[in-house]
Amino acid sequence: MARALITGCSTGIGRATAVELTKRGHEVVATARNPAVLDDLDVAQRLPLDVCSDASVAAAVDAAGPVDILVNNAGIGVGGPVERVPLADAQALFDTNVWGVVRMVQAFAPGMRARSRGWIVNLSSAMGRAVAPLGGFYAASKWALEALSEAMETELGHFGIHVIVIEPGYIATPMLERESVPVAPPYDELERLWHQAVEQLQGDGPPGPELVASAIADALEADTPKLRHPVGGDAEMIIALRDSMGYEEFVGTVREMLGINW
Repeated sequence: MARALITGCSTGIGRATAVELTKRGHEVVATARNPAVLDDLDVAQRLPLDVCSDASVAAAVDAAGPVDILVNNAGIGVGGPVERVPLADAQALFDTNVWGVVRMVQAFAPGMRARSRGWIVNLSSAMGRAVAPLGGFYAASKWALEALSEAMETELGHFGIHVIVIEPGYIATPMLERESVPVAPPYDELERLWHQAVEQLQGDGPPGPELVASAIADALEADTPKLRHPVGGDAEMIIALRDSMGYEEFVGTVREMLGINW
């Protein structure tokens, strides 16, 4: 049995992952900025944690003790055209999605390295491999996370620490609902076209966070570890397409496939 600390367990993927890893016999430390929302979770330990606060991360390290698995799930989304998104919103996005992960890795990796054992799971996105319109800043934060994960795979792999990147497509979570904010002209037409395209990709609608939780647990149990794990039919299709051709061909193919004439 391994001890796993998961960030962002208040809702969505983090909460589902806490449930799934507990079911599979792991000792789970569930964290959230407001630990009261975790009261109904049947886990080994519940802790307050704000990944944007050095002091909060340090307190979590002390309270959690040795951790074998770190799941960097906490994240926020910001949508809109690059021209229009307030810089303060973009900076807050990076503070959680990138620097929050870095804080956690810098806090927990030394202990894993000393024990020559550990797993670091970073929640990226299909947007970390293929950028969608009106999602440039969110995608940029995930591309940064992908780059950091590649570096850590070599740096930390030498010491017996496995790095895993999870790349979900559209998943039914509260964050997805919060991102559905109308876009003002002249980008409203692009938003309409893109929403139609997303509906094509989703088919019957986005799957629930349990799909991602199962993928995380499966990746941790794999006999032959690998870095990247696309999750969901849309993610698998888009990432495979992106990897199979050059950028211009990929963009042209997606435009034609999804009927985007912008």
